Amino acid sequence: MSSLLGALFFLGYFFFQIPGAVYAERRSVKKLIFWCLILWGGCASLTGVVSNIPMLAAIRFVLGVVEAAVMPAMLIYISNWFTKSERSRANTFLILGNPVTVLWMSVVSGYLINAFGWREMFIFEGIPAVIWAVAWWFLVQDKPAQAKWMSDEEKSALQAQLQKEQEGIKAVRNYGEAFRNRNVIILCMQYFAWSIGVYGFVLWLPSILRNGTQMGMVEAGWLSAVPYLVATIAMVVVSWASDK
Repeated sequence: MSSLLGALFFLGYFFFQIPGAVYAERRSVKKLIFWCLILWGGCASLTGVVSNIPMLAAIRFVLGVVEAAVMPAMLIYISNWFTKSERSRANTFLILGNPVTVLWMSVVSGYLINAFGWREMFIFEGIPAVIWAVAWWFLVQDKPAQAKWMSDEEKSALQAQLQKEQEGIKAVRNYGEAFRNRNVIILCMQYFAWSIGVYGFVLWLPSILRNGTQMGMVEAGWLSAVPYLVATIAMVVVSWASDK
């Protein structure tokens, strides 16, 4: 059953990543991320009150839909705000959210389960996403031109630099052409291999440690955090090197 529930998450992820990117590009990254955060937090907290398998299956599917939209939307957001020389660092800070969050939440989750129970853990862990959604709404704008904290000169300079970087880049007419591009295919293969390792760790590592070694929840949480600590350090080093 756990494998089926995991598959439902990835089913939603698979079908809604491109629609999420299209909405973010044509409409608003700000609105999309806001509602994704609300649904993310809501689904996480609802997992703590789930009473049957169909309800849990629906929550897992919606979580996949929500998570699918976030990454492409954020990549579009970064391309609207950061120049070519800055994007590697910006992307690193974005992607660092994954290992850093799992790093400290692996530990915190163990303590929460020990102190309150698994249902309460899910309820508590859904709250930060909702709080961040409110902060996101008031702090973020889709484009530099909408930012009240930037001067007109700063907006013009940034926009001119972004437009200059686009000169000479061949426009991609549609997704069919993109999927035939050699670089896109290589990146898809890389992301496929990366996802196997990442989600394998996220979904199964705590259970393997606890069942295979008879560890408690707190000890398993601490040990589960180790790979993400290494990943965090490696990502910072690679980001620094790639911008040189």
